[in-house]
Amino acid sequence: MLIHSAAQLLTLAGAPQRGHELGRLEIIPDGAVLIEDGTISAIGTSTTLTTRYPNAPRLDASGKVVMPGLVDPHTHLVWAGDRAKEFEMRIAGKTYLEIMAAGGGINATVQATRQADTETLLAQTRARAATLLRNGTTTAEAKTGYGLETAAELRQLQALLSLDREGPLEIIPTFMGAHAVPPEYAGNTAGYVELVCQEMLPAVHRWWTDQSTWRSLPFMDVFCETGAFDLAQSRRILEAAQTLGFPLKIHADEFASLGGAHLAVELGAVSAEHLVKTPPKDIEALAHSNTVAVALPPTPFGLADPNHMPARAFLQAGGLLAIASDLNPGPAWCESMQFVIALACRYLRLTPAQAIAAATINAAAAIQRKDQIGSLEPGKQADLLILNTADYRHLGYRFGGNLVKTVIKRGKIVIDHSE
Repeated sequence: MLIHSAAQLLTLAGAPQRGHELGRLEIIPDGAVLIEDGTISAIGTSTTLTTRYPNAPRLDASGKVVMPGLVDPHTHLVWAGDRAKEFEMRIAGKTYLEIMAAGGGINATVQATRQADTETLLAQTRARAATLLRNGTTTAEAKTGYGLETAAELRQLQALLSLDREGPLEIIPTFMGAHAVPPEYAGNTAGYVELVCQEMLPAVHRWWTDQSTWRSLPFMDVFCETGAFDLAQSRRILEAAQTLGFPLKIHADEFASLGGAHLAVELGAVSAEHLVKTPPKDIEALAHSNTVAVALPPTPFGLADPNHMPARAFLQAGGLLAIASDLNPGPAWCESMQFVIALACRYLRLTPAQAIAAATINAAAAIQRKDQIGSLEPGKQADLLILNTADYRHLGYRFGGNLVKTVIKRGKIVIDHSE
C-alpha cells in the first residue's frame, strides 16, 4: 500500500528526543509512505514514490496529516466496575488520599475486579481497548494491580495477553502487584511487601516463562507514594524484581517526594511516572540518565489539582519526556491520547510538536519499543494515522473530538471513520 499526497507527513525519524530537541517532527510536505508486509519500506515525497512504485495499491491522503500511531506508555487498562461515586466525593471536597483511607480508591476497584468473572473482565477491558484504538492509540502499556493477590494478578495478565492476541491494539503488559496494600494487609504493609517479593514475583516469572510466544518478561512497577509503599519498601520490591530479570518502572512523586525518581535512576528503570513533586536534584538525575520521565496530565486534571509535572524543568535539564493517559477507573478514565496532547499543551506548556513527539517516539522509548514503533522509518512496524486535518497543530489546538480518520496497524487498515 502506497499512502500518498499527505499535506504533512510527520516521520519523527531518528532517536528519542531529549530536552529542547523535543518537537522535531521531520515533516515531509506532499509526503508518501510505502508499506509492504506490515512494515514501512520507503518514505519520501509523493512524486518520488509514485514514480518509483507505479503498480503499488494506493491510498490518497490529500489534505490530511499522516503520522505515527500514538503510543500510550502508562495505562491501568484491565479492571472491572467504576468509581463514579468517588467522583462526586472529590467534587464535594474529599482528597484522593482521604478517599483511599475510607476504603475507596484503588481498593474499591480491587474488590470489583476480584469478584468479576473472566468474561466480564475481558468484555469491559476489550471495550476500553477498542476506544483507545478509535482515538489513534496503536500501542498501549497496560498494568495489572487491581487484584493484589497472586491468582487475581495472574488473571489480569492473562486477560492482557488474550486481548493483545485478539488485536488490533498492541498491548505491552506490566505486572503491578505493588499498586496498593490490599484490605487484608491493612496495618501490615511489610507483610504484603514480603508476599510480593517471595510469592508473587516468582509466580509471575514462572507463569510468564510458560507463555512461549512472548519475547521477554513484562515490566514490573511499584507505587512509591504516601499511603502506598515507602522508599525502602519500593527498593525491596524493585530489587527483588530486578534479580529475577524484570525490567523496571516506578510510580513516583505524585503527591509527595519520597525519593522514588532518584531510585529509578539508581536502578536503571526504563521509566519514572507521574513526577509532579519531583525536586530539582532528582530532575537533574533523571535528565542525565536513560530513564524516561512520563507525565500523566489527565490525572491532576481529573483530580482538579492545579499541580502538574514541571515538564519545562525536565526539558531545560535535557531529560527524556513522554506523556501518557494514566487510563484508570479513578481520577483519569481517559481513553484519548489526543486529549492528553491537548492537556499537555495547556498544563505542561508543551508546543503541539513537542506533545506529539512525547506521545510517539519518546513514548515508545518508555516501553522499550523505540526500534519498532513511534516513528515512520523504513524497517519499522507500519503503525500510522491519517488525520482529518492538514495541519498537525490541530492535535493540540482542538479537544473533545476525534481527528483520526484512518488507523493502520501493522500495515492493515483497522479503523476507517467516515468524513
